[in-house]
Amino acid sequence: MTDPSRRGHWEAVYSSKGEQEVSWFQDSPEPSLSLIALTGAGPSSAIIDVGGGASRLVDALLARGFENLTVLDLSEAALASARQRLGQRAARVDWIAADVTAWQPQASYDIWHDRAAFHFLTAREDQAVYMERLRSALKPGGHAIIGTFALDGPEKCSGLPVVRHSAGSIAALLGSGFTLIDSRRHEHVTPWASVQSFQFSTFLRG
Repeated sequence: MTDPSRRGHWEAVYSSKGEQEVSWFQDSPEPSLSLIALTGAGPSSAIIDVGGGASRLVDALLARGFENLTVLDLSEAALASARQRLGQRAARVDWIAADVTAWQPQASYDIWHDRAAFHFLTAREDQAVYMERLRSALKPGGHAIIGTFALDGPEKCSGLPVVRHSAGSIAALLGSGFTLIDSRRHEHVTPWASVQSFQFSTFLRG
């Protein structure tokens, strides 16, 4: 899928559906919060949520005192929804509307967090560019937290095919210089009570 068609798909999704009408909705963003805590992140840690959309992770991080937050998503409508929900607190967040595969990082981050964005990149070239962006943006000693559908998870989401991953497949795409420090499954319950198997992998950059 090209960048314009990716963008058009997600603009349509977020423009036509409410926050709790999408399968990936979480009222409490776990295990993301636990994994960010595992890294030892503090209030000044620079955290980017890639594909964050209208996720409530940014709300939870602000509530915990984090001061250097960025949310990147290719859907303007998703980011607008998050900003509206946060109200005045939205001014404390850096919002970036961009396709991660076309984005050029202008800052460096201590934590790269991605829940359910990477698995939509089905082309090997898009996966490679994503990893280039990650390596460009993540500081030495930083952590990459990547959550995807597990190997026994759904084969599609929002009508689109996905690539299911293990910690090993993510590690192979990241390449050398990254150490896997945590790997865990998460059974996500959708708003309509179906269960989706996720795999979260956390890496330390050397």
